[in-house]
Amino acid sequence: MLDVRRLRILQHLAAYGTVAATADALHLTAPAVSQHLAALQKEAGTPVVEKHGRTLRLTAAGELLVAHTEVILAELAAAESGLAAMKGGRRGTVRISAFASAARTLVPPLFERLNDTGTDPAPDNGATRDLSLRLSVQEPDEALDELYKRSTDLALVHSYTVLPRSVPAAWEQTVLMEEPVLLALHPDRAGLEGLTAGQPADLSRLAHLPWLTPGPDTSCYEMIQRACGAAGFVPDIRASSSDFSVLTALAAADAGAVLVPRMALPDHTAPLSLHPLVRPVSRTVFTVSRAGTGKHPDLRAVLDLLHETATALDDRTAGRPDRPR
Repeated sequence: MLDVRRLRILQHLAAYGTVAATADALHLTAPAVSQHLAALQKEAGTPVVEKHGRTLRLTAAGELLVAHTEVILAELAAAESGLAAMKGGRRGTVRISAFASAARTLVPPLFERLNDTGTDPAPDNGATRDLSLRLSVQEPDEALDELYKRSTDLALVHSYTVLPRSVPAAWEQTVLMEEPVLLALHPDRAGLEGLTAGQPADLSRLAHLPWLTPGPDTSCYEMIQRACGAAGFVPDIRASSSDFSVLTALAAADAGAVLVPRMALPDHTAPLSLHPLVRPVSRTVFTVSRAGTGKHPDLRAVLDLLHETATALDDRTAGRPDRPR
């Protein structure tokens, strides 16, 4: 019979890539991990890993076992979530990995709400339960990788209409909001291009402008490349920063044009002329959790708070004349 503990080690090896990293993640020694893998191989009756240079990689049988292990672990997580809900029990900590603008706008209200009450704001059984958060700021791909490695409980990520994001079908997703991508220009520059504030902009008429973009290792950079590409040109990039507050400050200094998701706009900036696009581009903000974990009381409380915060933010910004939908 296959040992679930050893299957879990094999799953971690698939996620972390090396015996040393797997051992570190599971708080085991490297020899102990190797021994468990050898025992699993005997149980399976066929090789589950093979040497590849100085590392190990999964065989076809190993990949099959990992696929089934994901299902087993999801069922175990669902059982644990169900028991926790029945008992009103809490683990007490939810680890969140979020991209920068979500960490700036959506996550702080969670800390504020929890600090205001000192408890879960809506415990299922009426009892007060301590709940704490741990936040790491990461790009969506990195956050999803952390979720796969079980190093985080909830990934707060995004996708664009021009750049869909692939997520394992078994994972649980919750859409929080959809927001437009806006063109930001210095007001004088917008006037020279014949644009009044809030007027939709045709990117194909702006190919001659200098452009400001996030770093090339971000999905926001790829979004701008694709949006400009669909308009028939490759942007002439004059400045690059993964901080949208830097990019919008440069745009306010007439250094160039930038495409920015509405939520990434800083609260306080120099005057900018903001424009939706004739060919709209939007960003979907959503949460992802591992299969079977979404009903755990801790995670459910955080998801409910995030949904409330996103709805309030969407309602607050939708009607502002400087942030058209």
